[in-house]
Amino acid sequence: MAVTEKDVQEALKTVKDPELGLNLVVLGLVYDIDVQGAHVDTRISLTSPMCPVADQIVENAEAAILGVDGVETAKVQLTFDPPWTPERISPLIRSSLGL
Repeated sequence: MAVTEKDVQEALKTVKDPELGLNLVVLGLVYDIDVQGAHVDTRISLTSPMCPVADQIVENAEAAILGVDGVETAKVQLTFDPPWTPERISPLIRSSLGL
């Protein structure tokens, strides 16, 4: 069965931002997912470029993607272009956070 972008998104929902306690997908931190057969390239951002656990979040994202059936290799690249803003969070979640 071929790996899909949706499969990867579901896996990334298991990776949480430790400060906000919400997953990368809900926070709008997943910028790009490129599935090429059994390899996945993903670009993510963080809520802050100064995040002290950036390496751990990237490692957790890679591990989550590698847990998807059919994925053999994965690379997660961190980007701050464009910079993340709370507007990337869905309006319903933003309002529940008071943003």
